[in-house]
Amino acid sequence: MSRLADYFVVVGYDHEKERSGTSSGIIIQRFPDKDWPDTPFIEGIEWFCQPQGWALSSERQEPRFFVSVLTDIDANRHYCACLCFNETISITPSKPVDEQEEDALDGQTSPHNISLPTITHHSIMYAPKCLVLVSRLDYIETFRNCLGIIYTVYVESVPVPLENVVSNILGCIQVPPPGGPQVRFSIGAGDRQALQPPLAPTLPVTHTAVSLLFHQLGIRNALVLFCAVMTEQKILFQSRSYSRLTEACRALTALMYPFKYSHVYIPLLPAALVEVLSTPTPFVMGVHSSLKTDVSEMMDVIVADLDGGSLLVPDGVSLPLLPEPLLSSVTEALGLVLQPELGGADHAFPPTPPPRPAPPAMQDKEIRAVFMRAFAQLMQGYRSCLTIIRIHPKPVITFHKAAFLGERGLTDCDFTTRVLDCMFFTGFVSERGPPWRPCDHWDELYSNMADLQRAELADRTLVLQHVQDLAHQLYQNENPNQQPYVQKIL
Repeated sequence: MSRLADYFVVVGYDHEKERSGTSSGIIIQRFPDKDWPDTPFIEGIEWFCQPQGWALSSERQEPRFFVSVLTDIDANRHYCACLCFNETISITPSKPVDEQEEDALDGQTSPHNISLPTITHHSIMYAPKCLVLVSRLDYIETFRNCLGIIYTVYVESVPVPLENVVSNILGCIQVPPPGGPQVRFSIGAGDRQALQPPLAPTLPVTHTAVSLLFHQLGIRNALVLFCAVMTEQKILFQSRSYSRLTEACRALTALMYPFKYSHVYIPLLPAALVEVLSTPTPFVMGVHSSLKTDVSEMMDVIVADLDGGSLLVPDGVSLPLLPEPLLSSVTEALGLVLQPELGGADHAFPPTPPPRPAPPAMQDKEIRAVFMRAFAQLMQGYRSCLTIIRIHPKPVITFHKAAFLGERGLTDCDFTTRVLDCMFFTGFVSERGPPWRPCDHWDELYSNMADLQRAELADRTLVLQHVQDLAHQLYQNENPNQQPYVQKIL
């Protein structure tokens, strides 16, 4: 069992630093005050609460919700759910000191020494303030609901002690591990919520993020981006939406399953840290579109514009694609999932009603199923190239790269060669190499892939059926409880 959230933080505009000519955020309150022994507090969180920087505004903005992902020194991810809103402040500027001194000097030399009152201007400005929940768990909708309740209690003066609500979130709600039962709880504000852990701990949870990414970029651009992340390229997303940036990074790394992304991962890069883009290591990052001009001269960074649907691959970047015929089969399968009506578009007597795409949540899993099948085909026979050395108490597993490429006839395949050289492939071998270990959906798919391919060669209509069967398993992993629970949120 784990805590739902580790810290609750209130971050506001630093008016003291504003007087010195700089604008930044400052932690106003933090609960608990002391660090948890197993989860130290992450310093610098105020940068990620306002990625574009802290600034006063002359217009009130609607409350916004987004999630920043921070990675600690042990490569553990911490999800910082932020609800940002504006507070009204009164600005009372007076005449500058130098002007007052000039008035005083003029008054001394003037024959009529008249004392004039200091001219004062009153204006209303809006300062940003953020409510933040920091957690090691990835339950974004639950965080949105909890922060929304705290905001409502605070703004509308609901007769509920805020300290009780916060303490319930931090100390009273225990979340079971993947495979555990549904948790129904209340944070003490008359709410009624439910939280459902996924079934498998190894499968990524995407909801509709993958489907959204393909609708934003299209099949071809998304495939190129997938090949880029699999060959350890530098990838940068741009959007005017913080949530879209986080979801795009989540979707791209989820497509890598059964591999795990092991390089720099910053879905929301603050403007103050934009120089991090000059790092020589691979990364997946996201920046607000307002920083587009600041990153336009990156010669080795692949830039994906989520709002415009474009993908820019610099001329100096060598980007191999999936080998044929795998690339064609993946493209065809994605077409069946995303554009099912395309197959009968030229028919003289088209079917009625025409086939429609699956709902976004299921379409998301169908796209992931296509890529899982692609990896199962690409990695066929990899286990025969593993060598287990049992000299040490913990077995050492090595992978014979040359033997695998030779057996599969992929010696000249640049894409496969690069994938086998990647850092995350080493993690894949050490994690899935041992013969005695718990198996998951990908292991089952890998063992059955040869039989599925033989059946599909005889009947091509089985391709979509097999994709949908696997997608249903992925959907069941995220939604194991078929009985909907009606939540009550303020």
